[in-house]
Amino acid sequence: MKARVHVMLKKGVLDPQGEAVRHALGAMGFDGVQGVRQGKVIELDLADDATQADVERMCEKLLANTVIESYSVEMS
Repeated sequence: MKARVHVMLKKGVLDPQGEAVRHALGAMGFDGVQGVRQGKVIELDLADDATQADVERMCEKLLANTVIESYSVEMS
């Protein structure tokens, strides 16, 4: 079984990496980009009996800083 975890900074939390990307895109001529938020994707190979609740516990304990980040889980 596989799980994909998407982690993003919460709205209202400053994203200096995203701002740097937005600025660089503007310097390259991509003037239409008004904002960029940067996040991360974590792919997990899991035992067949793993559940979404297991992955959510992993996120709460290690994979996401839930004070400033939100996450979503996709299981397949």
